Amino acid sequence: MSPLRSWFIIPRGSHFSLANIPFGIISTESSKTPRVAVAIGDHALDLEVFAANNGFSALSTIQPHQDVFSQPSLNAFAVLGRPVHSIVRKYLQSVLAEDTPYPDVLKTNSTLRRQALIPLKDVKTHLPFKIGDYTDFYAGLNHAYNVGVLFRGPSNALQPNYKHLPVGYHGRASSVVVSGTPIRRPNGQILSNPLAEKKVPTLSACQKLDIELELGAFVCKPNSMGEPVPISEAEESLFGVVLMNDWSARDIQAWEYVPLGPFNAKNFGTTISAWVVLADALEPFKTKGLENDSKVLPYLQERDENTVYDIQLQVSLKTKTGNSTTITKTSSRNLLWSFPQMLTHHSITGCPFNVGDLLGSGTISGLEQSERGSLLEQNENGKTSIKLSGSEVRHFLEDGDEITITGVCGSDEEALVGFGECVGRIEPALKL
Repeated sequence: MSPLRSWFIIPRGSHFSLANIPFGIISTESSKTPRVAVAIGDHALDLEVFAANNGFSALSTIQPHQDVFSQPSLNAFAVLGRPVHSIVRKYLQSVLAEDTPYPDVLKTNSTLRRQALIPLKDVKTHLPFKIGDYTDFYAGLNHAYNVGVLFRGPSNALQPNYKHLPVGYHGRASSVVVSGTPIRRPNGQILSNPLAEKKVPTLSACQKLDIELELGAFVCKPNSMGEPVPISEAEESLFGVVLMNDWSARDIQAWEYVPLGPFNAKNFGTTISAWVVLADALEPFKTKGLENDSKVLPYLQERDENTVYDIQLQVSLKTKTGNSTTITKTSSRNLLWSFPQMLTHHSITGCPFNVGDLLGSGTISGLEQSERGSLLEQNENGKTSIKLSGSEVRHFLEDGDEITITGVCGSDEEALVGFGECVGRIEPALKL
């Protein structure tokens, strides 16, 4: 299929081609109030300004709801539902298309172009949603196996439940931050001598600060308490996807996680990318996930065998000396469970979801060493060094280190569907 072409100049290789149209929240120096925009090439199209200047005059579906584009989050737009999201995205594609049927809207309207199309370098991005709840899953089979081998050995690497349900835990929504927000190294209880016979913790800055390469999906359709979301309807309840780095304090986690699982080791920071790629934009890149050799219960069985996305993911680590090294390249097809399955299982008890709730995939790793989505896997819990450019090495993250995650679908340089960047830099721990 030939790529969609635009009258607007979109740099070749841009993550934000006409095939994408991701949604986010921006502000500018001249207008500091956050509002809705879409990314196109190296610009943002300010939808508040666009709507106020009759940009949606040809789209009767959205006209009664144009105030959603003046909101400081995507929640109000998301609740309108997947059919509306699709209509708005396709309309914006048609407005920006080379042979647009609506040339007067933007193509020949130089005044509105100057007002509404803002260079990305001149915008500040914000959290795209008001997030009420956040749940992190463990759907990356290769990651789960690798970590299981480190702590329990190959024969007990996976728990008996792993292939029967999407394992997860409740995260901390208040510490989800947008790309570019610094992450402070956490303090907590750790075992300074894990091999000692008597286990006595100390209060310390985390010494094993790690990354987790993940995807996140936002909920756009609430369900009532006591009423599960059927697997046949789960996909319609999901708005779109972001990149995610669920920072992890491995030494704090090792001491605290028995018997109730992650707590302080995972509550100090989760970074997501600023632009949410709609499920419709990702539809052409659906593929099979990892094969499950266990028969799942009927409530988790999906009709379509293509249930995950083939997003090419990459992680780079830049040290405070300025050296940058790509430490991971993998694909999001390395998931055992899909986001619809995660949502359906999470709600099987009747757990109510709200618009803006966030689901994390869990760490995504491939089979090879270079495809592992956490430092813990790459260095085998500190046993080996990770070699960086400039002769630097790492076991875990040091103060000043900056992690950048990117993700993109497709191979045509004019029709890429990507997420931009998910960036976080480590700041020193507070002295207690």
